[in-house]
Amino acid sequence: MDILRIATAGSVDDGKSTLIGRLLFETQSITKDKIEALKAASQRKGLDFVDLSLLTDGLIAEREQGITIDVAHIYFNSPNRKYIIADTPGHFEYTRNMVTGASNASVSIILIDARNGVGEQTRRHFYISSLLEIKNVIVAVNKMDLVNYDQAVFEKIKSDFNEAATQARKPGQNISFIPLSSLYGENIVNVSEKMTWYQGESLLQLLESIPPISLEKENLPFRFPVQQVIRPKKDEFHDFRGYAGKIASGSISKGDMVTALPGNQISKVDKIYKFDTELESASQNESVVITLEDDIDISRGNMLVKVGEQPEFSKQLTAQVCWMDTNPMRAGSAYLLQHGINRVKTKVSQINSSLEISNFEEIANAEALKLNQIGVVSFRLAGPIFADKFEANPSNGAFILIDEFSNNTVGVGFML
Repeated sequence: MDILRIATAGSVDDGKSTLIGRLLFETQSITKDKIEALKAASQRKGLDFVDLSLLTDGLIAEREQGITIDVAHIYFNSPNRKYIIADTPGHFEYTRNMVTGASNASVSIILIDARNGVGEQTRRHFYISSLLEIKNVIVAVNKMDLVNYDQAVFEKIKSDFNEAATQARKPGQNISFIPLSSLYGENIVNVSEKMTWYQGESLLQLLESIPPISLEKENLPFRFPVQQVIRPKKDEFHDFRGYAGKIASGSISKGDMVTALPGNQISKVDKIYKFDTELESASQNESVVITLEDDIDISRGNMLVKVGEQPEFSKQLTAQVCWMDTNPMRAGSAYLLQHGINRVKTKVSQINSSLEISNFEEIANAEALKLNQIGVVSFRLAGPIFADKFEANPSNGAFILIDEFSNNTVGVGFML
């Protein structure tokens, strides 16, 4: 049974937590004792209905304020597949949480309050979904019950969203629109009888129809960051020399010719091990030990790639950066850049531009990147990293920036 990873996004009070709670309730993913606890909590709040948002708002501050602050991961099953939902905050000041929550998602559900229409946060969340190369975007127009299930309202929002998304939409990105009411379960699991003008599927039916998104793409280049060199001390394995790590992308088979970066030494794959089992081949996300026919100088932080598939690597790079720290990024600032297991010192050469989210226009030569802003930045590195362009190979094209004094993660970058 495959797993579909979903990220929810939207403005404040658009009903993300209620939507997820309704999905859990309608798919019978909630135990009876938890339902009773929800009823009691709702009564204490003076509500005449069961507040399903309490299922995902796990922090005390979230329950008191009725908002989502942290990223909550929710798991549920349907008869056909398993789901993992990242419920991300809607407030502007928690945009960084949305970036991290959506980083592994295959589907993005962007909620819009039918009364408010497309807002700045809607644009911001769609831009981030596109930036993260999320192929399937579902625009859920929620709270249709508060506009009397009016088709004209839905069509207006659909038109406004398409117009706003034109510049940020990636080629091949699928955008679906669905009107719903999370509070009353309309168009959540079954098609609503109150919106007969809507001819599409319910939300769950739409999620079920999305084909499995395999991360093991045959056309991706092989990238194997070496995490550890295995040299057993037992006499029976005296000559054993293996390279342990997790395959970042692509696949490898016995007999393939590989290049070890940065030294550019070439050898042939001798054996591939997964625990104590020898494999003929291995692919993306598998943790394996690879042995080569030749003893060459390879250490932690090096990378194995197939011959002819070397990434471009240098001590200068340009990337799109989402800034996550209260202290702004400025030209000349120094950080630690972590790409996979590689960590190198870096300095900001120039902030080439920052993004005006209201119209997706780039402002050239920005003075600084402030909290939750997105921009294009050039860096100088103390040493090379072996990265691909994010658009071509997302699993090997992203990095994080770390403040070397506080050790806080202050930004995330996507190679251009």
